[in-house]
Amino acid sequence: MSKALAVFHGRFGRATVYQLNRPFNMHAHREGHLIFHVGGTPARIDVCDERWLLAEDSIVAVNPWEPHNFVPTDMENGAIFFVLYVNAEWFAPDAARAHSLRFGRTCFKRTATLDRHIRRSAALVCGAPSLSSLDCELRQLIDSCYDESWQRSEPVQETRTATAVTDFRVRKSIKLMSESPGAEIELDSIARASGLSRPHFYRLFRTQTGVTPNLYLNTLIMEQALDALVATEVPIADIGFDLGFSSQSGFTRFFAANVGMAPTEYRRAAKVLRP
Repeated sequence: MSKALAVFHGRFGRATVYQLNRPFNMHAHREGHLIFHVGGTPARIDVCDERWLLAEDSIVAVNPWEPHNFVPTDMENGAIFFVLYVNAEWFAPDAARAHSLRFGRTCFKRTATLDRHIRRSAALVCGAPSLSSLDCELRQLIDSCYDESWQRSEPVQETRTATAVTDFRVRKSIKLMSESPGAEIELDSIARASGLSRPHFYRLFRTQTGVTPNLYLNTLIMEQALDALVATEVPIADIGFDLGFSSQSGFTRFFAANVGMAPTEYRRAAKVLRP
């Protein structure tokens, strides 16, 4: 069973060390995403429509809102991964647009210098760090990975993201979903309230945001779930009910499909680093 070895939430985003042996559903994050292999067998990471092999000599970077999932190669023992979820506002606080955090390449070489930095940072995360020490360490690591991703990278065409929506109907649908995200929301009703037919809504939403309405809604639900798990002591069953799930088992299946482990396992390991 997959498990969390260390999870820290802070102003930088999230820093996690997971032992994973189960595939995820295709999902997305508002944050940028850096994935490092630190032990066990390599794994495959699907990002958008491409599959990448993640091993000790490579790094996988996922831009905000890019659909991705994890496909293990060893379903029995799994492997250990150091994963960073990077808040765009922390990465570039003076940027005019939240999608300023964009990596040059999805998969790139893990140099000897980066390897030493990755292993030092992973050890720090597992060693119950202070906020100041972890924040500084991760700032350096993320900056180094960002710079390396742009080495020998071709200029990329600007792509749509969920923070760059121009159509007022899609903006309205996002506002409706964001006001009270939950599993009980009917996307057909959101489409009608936005003045769109179902096919037009799904097509326009994906064109404008780069993700489907279902995936966008799932991301909002996961954000609410993670916040409730780490910032409150609300029972997990109640968190699930508040998010529109009819049973704790339904919420657990949803959470595990998007995070790779049960919410009880995540809450056990998670800590919040306060400034």
